[in-house]
Parts: sequence; C-alpha cells; structure tokens
Amino acid sequence: MLTAAEGRSSGGAVAEVRDLHVSFTRNGRLVSAVRGIDLDIQPGEILGLVGESGSGKSVLSLALLGLLPDASQPQTSGQARVLGTDMVSSSAEVRRLARKEHMGAVFQDPMTSLNPTMRIGRQVAEAAGSTKEALRLLRAVGIPEPDRRLASYPHQLSGGLRQRVMIAMAVAGDPALVIADEPTTALDVTVQAQVLALLRRLRDEVDCSVLLITHDLGVAAQVADRVAVMYAGQIAEVGPTETILREPSHPYTVGLMRSRLSLSTDRSRPVVSLPGSAPDPAAVPAGCAFAPRCPLVMDRCREVLPETRPVTVHLTGDTRQEREDTRHGRACLADAARVQTLTEQDLAARDDGLAVAKPAPVVPTAEHPLAPDSWAARVAGVHKTFRVKAGPGRKARLSALRRVSLDVRDGEAVAIVGESGSGKSTLLRVLAGLESREQGDITLAPGGRPQMVFQDAGASLTPWLTVGDLLDERLRTEKMPATARKERMLAALRAVGLPEEVAGARAAELSGGQRQRVALARATVVPPTLLLCDEPTSALDVSLAATVLNLVQQLRRDLGMAVVFVTHDLSVARVIADRIAVMYLGRIVEIGDAEEVVRSPKHPYTKALLSAVPDFGTPPPALAGEPASPLSPPSGCVFHPRCPLALDSCAAVELEVPLERLRAGSLPPDAEQRLVACIRPQEL
Repeated sequence: MLTAAEGRSSGGAVAEVRDLHVSFTRNGRLVSAVRGIDLDIQPGEILGLVGESGSGKSVLSLALLGLLPDASQPQTSGQARVLGTDMVSSSAEVRRLARKEHMGAVFQDPMTSLNPTMRIGRQVAEAAGSTKEALRLLRAVGIPEPDRRLASYPHQLSGGLRQRVMIAMAVAGDPALVIADEPTTALDVTVQAQVLALLRRLRDEVDCSVLLITHDLGVAAQVADRVAVMYAGQIAEVGPTETILREPSHPYTVGLMRSRLSLSTDRSRPVVSLPGSAPDPAAVPAGCAFAPRCPLVMDRCREVLPETRPVTVHLTGDTRQEREDTRHGRACLADAARVQTLTEQDLAARDDGLAVAKPAPVVPTAEHPLAPDSWAARVAGVHKTFRVKAGPGRKARLSALRRVSLDVRDGEAVAIVGESGSGKSTLLRVLAGLESREQGDITLAPGGRPQMVFQDAGASLTPWLTVGDLLDERLRTEKMPATARKERMLAALRAVGLPEEVAGARAAELSGGQRQRVALARATVVPPTLLLCDEPTSALDVSLAATVLNLVQQLRRDLGMAVVFVTHDLSVARVIADRIAVMYLGRIVEIGDAEEVVRSPKHPYTKALLSAVPDFGTPPPALAGEPASPLSPPSGCVFHPRCPLALDSCAAVELEVPLERLRAGSLPPDAEQRLVACIRPQEL
C-alpha cells in the first residue's frame, strides 16, 4: 500500500476505476447500479460527478470508499483502486486501513454521520488525533468561535456549520482523496457558496483530490477541474469543465444544462425539462440506456451499447481537418456537432406527457390579470414564538416571526425566499393553520382552508394508503357519490401527469418525482383558494424540479388559485412568482415584483442572496458569517453584523426598521411598489 505522500509524488492517478460493475439483490430482483465504468482521479484534481438520482453516483462513491453494504449482497467485478488498494476486492481490514490513511468523506446530511450524543470537539479530535489539532481544523474550515464550538453538540449548530465540521473531519490526517457526496444539496445558496469555496481552498492547502458528487451541473462547474456525467450506471461524457460547458457532446449533458434554471431563464415559457425518467436499474433497456429519452435516437441506438470514445473536433472550423480530443470523451453514436446544436424545442419534442406541455405564462397577461383588490390571504403583524430547550433545565423563547405582514391577491403567486431559520416555513404553517400565533391577524378568502405541499412528499403521504385512498379521503368531505369521487380522483391524477394505474400504488412504490405529483394531486383534488408550497423542488434533480415548477403553474392557472411558494433559490422564485418577499430572521426585508427584485435588488441581503446563485463556471462570492440565532437576534437591524453598508446606528437597541416604500426616483416609472426595510434608503 502506497502512502499518501508517495501517491502524490508518483505522478499516477490517486484513484483508478476499471470496468467496474456493481449489482445488488433487492426484493428478489438484480439491480445493476454501476455498469462498466472506467474513470481516473488525478492528484490535486476536483472531479465533479453529475447525474440524476438513480444514475449510480453514490454507489460508485461507496465502491471507492470500500463501503458497499453487505446486506444488499453486492455482486462486483472490475477494480476501484485508491493509491494501489483495490477497495472492492481487498479484505475489510485492508479497506479500513486505506480509508484511515488516504481518504475522507463528506455526506449530504451531516446529522446522519455525526454522533448526536458526543460533543463536536471530541468527534473531530478522534479523527484529528488531538484536541489541539481539532481546534486548528475547525479554525481552518472557517467555523466562528471554534473554542466555544468544541463543547457544542451537533444539534446546536446550523446546517452549514455541521457540514464544515464534517469537512474538518474529512481532511484530518491530510488524505489523498476526499469524496463529497451531495454536500450542498440541502443547504441554502449562501451556505452552498461557502462550502464550495471551502472545498476548493482546502484542496489547495491540503493538496488532496476531491470527488464532488452532485445532481446540479452548475454546482460542479463552479469548482471542478473536470466533469463526468453519469447516466444509468455508465459514464455518458467526461472532460475538462470548460469544454463540457462550451461543447457538450452527449444529449443527456445538453438536457441537464437546458433544464437548469438561471436568473435569466425565460419566464414567459415553460421551464425546459428532460422528458421521461431514468430507467429502472433492474430493467435497463438494451443498447444506449438514454435512447428512450433522446431527441437524436436512431434504430442502432436501441441495439448497440456505445463505448466511450474521444470527441472528434474540427480544426479552426474546417470540416476537412479533424482530430480527436483525448481529454474529452463521450458514449454516444450521434454526431457531436449535431448534439451541440440541440435546442429547447428539440428536447421538448419527445415529451412523454409527464411534463406539462404548455403551461400558461408565469406573469399576468391581459387575458389573465391579477385582481387588484381581491385577496386570497391577508397577514397583518403576525408574531410567532416557540419555547425551546436552551440547556439543562432551561427554556428560551425563539422568535420565528416578528410582526410579519403580507397580502396575497387572488390568483397571484408569491415566492418567499431566505436562508434556513428565516421563518419561511413557519409563516406557511401559520397560514395553513398548523401553528398558532401570539399576535396579528390572518384573513383568508372563502373557499376552504389552504392546502400545503411539503419538501419531503414521501414523509407527508400516509404509507399504508394507496394513492387512490389518499385522494378519496379528501373528497369524502364533498358529499359526492362514490362514482363521482373516483372520476374526480382520476382526473386529479391526469392533471398532474400521472397514469390512472398509480391510484393503486402506495407511496413507497413511487419515485420521488411521482410522490411530489401525488402530493400536488391530493392538495388540488378539491381546488383550494390558496396553495402553500414548502420547498417542493429543493431536493429534486434539475429536470424533475423543472417539471414540478411547470406543473404548479399549470394548476394555478387551471384552478385559479393563489400560490405561496417557499424556496431558498431566487432563480426558482423568479420563475414561479409574480412577487418575491425576502425574509431574514423572522422579518420581511424586501418585497416587490419578481423580475424587478432580481434585476434591481435593493436590500443588501437580497443582493447577497442573488450573488450566491450558482452559475456555470462562475464561483460566487460567499456571504460573510452565519445567520444570527433567532434565540438571541442582534439589536437594531438584525442583518447589520453581515451587512457591508452597516453603520454604528444600525445596531442601536431602540432602532426599529419598518418595511417602507422606496422613493419613486429609485425605481422604473412602471415598476410595482417596492417595500424595503433599511435605514439607508438613499444608498439603495
């Protein structure tokens, strides 16, 4: 076994995967998760591994870590070597030593990796070897007040700080390879930017390689030197990040790029989404697995499994002079030049009906104006606190909402954005009647209580009921005969793009995208006046998220309902909403027309959120600091500790910062009124 130093100095790859196959037995069926992968990770390189859920990314990472689950009876062939040790065929003890000497791991949910009963300092010290080294690592990963954090338990840290702790443990001992499996998926865009910048900085300082696994090509593009796109257990395309972004040569890569939202996505058209879904790994079709979804499919694509070959490029635009780019490979039979010209219309042309084909425009039109004086909901001065445990025998009051006011017009979509802990979900739960309020008034339009769609649809669907039973349960209050209820139930499934057979399935038998569609069908089978959506797309692949956004818009227009949509991503908010409300520590700090808020943000916090939205190949600036604790919010303006415009007076105890209309000269003449909470309006 090579040492990490020997591996780095040898000039060879840190990790080498050769013809790797991994299959599992699940429910009596053989599931082919990885199907013949060849891949290298070079010293000091960040390799981004991208693909939809179910593509085999995490199984590949577990193979490299030597942690394939024995309970699933893995069947393997090929090799996955890390510094000379085959992490697939070696004994458990050899693999354990290789992990200890050469590898570190960062997983999506740090709460499942950190011991909830052990203080942070002790956990990091176990990996680092001493408390002194643990303190150095916590300081190195940018944890504020590391001396104090040593005594904290995991639940006392924010999601971003917990992920930093995991990274500190991963780089303890100067590993040669760090595997980060979806480390930013559940994080706000601001914290995501901090974590990505941290991974890149530590790569440079520790001189390690990083395998960054993500379903978001934009996230990988910000920090990765190379990108490998994975589909149905195989590598579809691999090459330098800049080349992949400039000249994507596999239709799947093009589809991922086109499906991804940005701050310039056309709001007047449906969001582009890849049609169909990834194949069942227990029944992968013959030939190219992407053929059923490919706009360039040919007959031989369904018969021949394409091998990964270098992409042919034309020299200086001359089609008669060609060469092979050995750094850029793809597994596709279609002409690379034709692939690169694929348009959004090409991708949508093979829509299988699962995605909404033609949703109405997002913004109001002359045919569908918003009623100016008709309200779906009015929130006035709502205050909500929770009593939480603050230590042994001590309780404290957490202010989740502080004098929040918000009006939602009939048929309008309002997006609420902000970091975790800003009060977004609490506001939705208060609107839904799931939480009480201490102060303030809420007025809802007649027509039944609001309906809510949650981030984790699987957890919100009763597991022992079929989909048909779930929808029928809501219809029983309508006093309809059984035949009419069944027809309404089937119509609701059709409206969200699900076949009638789904009515007989239970939640566990459905994919994540299907479960989210069922949640929407249940919420709208009796059309509500107000639909409340709490991060319904944040955990979905980009193509599935695009489909759900189109679906919410179509239901909104067809049913004439208003929507309040919570998200931490302003690119999603801009597409889904007519207006955007920005929340920070229980208060709305800015609200206005969605396009105008994105094009011309006024509050410093809104500007920081916008700058953190990931874009292809552009590392975003990281917002300094962590959000303050709602248990002890800062005096004065709650954003002042992180604000680049803060004055000494912004911290004054007696300072109240109301939400006020900006002066007319600071906005376009035709802009809807903008409300901002800041004591320096002249600077905005």
